[in-house]
Amino acid sequence: MAVTRKEEETNGASSVKPKYDPDFTDKVIAATGPNAHPRLKQIMPSLLRHLHDFAREVDLTCAEWMAAVDLINEAGRMSDDKRNETGLVCDILGLESLVDEITSKLLLNAKGGSIATPSAILGPFYREGAPLLPNESNILLAAPDSEWYKQAEPLRAHISGRVVSVSTGKPVANAMVDLWLAGPNGLYEQQDPTAPEMNLRGRFLTDDDGRYALYALRPTAYPVPLDGPAGQMLQLLDRQAYRPAHIHFVVTAEGYGAVTTQVFDDKDVHLEDDSVFAVKDELIVQFKPREGDPKAHWTLTYDFALCEV
Repeated sequence: MAVTRKEEETNGASSVKPKYDPDFTDKVIAATGPNAHPRLKQIMPSLLRHLHDFAREVDLTCAEWMAAVDLINEAGRMSDDKRNETGLVCDILGLESLVDEITSKLLLNAKGGSIATPSAILGPFYREGAPLLPNESNILLAAPDSEWYKQAEPLRAHISGRVVSVSTGKPVANAMVDLWLAGPNGLYEQQDPTAPEMNLRGRFLTDDDGRYALYALRPTAYPVPLDGPAGQMLQLLDRQAYRPAHIHFVVTAEGYGAVTTQVFDDKDVHLEDDSVFAVKDELIVQFKPREGDPKAHWTLTYDFALCEV
């Protein structure tokens, strides 16, 4: 009896064997027990399907998988309370900036569309316990006769602003403004043996008018450190390593949601190709010349808006 074309196609399709075990991923997902953590139980099936599909799609080899494991292990070995290399790997892959965007959108929806100051990634060089200082203090701690200070001198800046409520516009008193930035050589103090401990780091409480103020530096662009897995990956991908000049902030206040963010110098050439994809238009700021102040050549005013919780 003659076989029709349709039967040939059907028989042909059914006779094609899958390249890899088609049931493997389902078996791994099914291994989750009934008392699993609720959030993990929710997200792990998706993670496993994407992860396994990726491995099958690119025909991932054992040698390539082991190289990735070694990279993660090395990032962990390099990470401590002064440098988060594993976080830096996530940064250059855009993962932290993506998660930051997702978190911001979820918060925005939860608050009915209230718009707080946009967030940006924490970055790998945050340190807890920066000195708590009075307003108008100077966080430039290097000795004035040092070579470091001479390099920094043209960048001395006064930075100030207010912390206000999103819903009312009223000032938020006793808000904590925690900020840090790299030096003129592109290094944070924990990277720089020539810089004093906690140089260019400080915490400030807002006054009754919600105001904070301090002396620091106009920031400098710098490359992601190339001495670890993140830097090695950038080089293997033939990507530029620079971050645009920026200042980090974490702003907190009782009764309000915290804002972790960065502000970026509008004159920097790397605003369009930030190696960690953290730049947002609302966070680009303008430093202006400061007149009549022997402590600073530049001035920046930037306000933060916080959402009530």
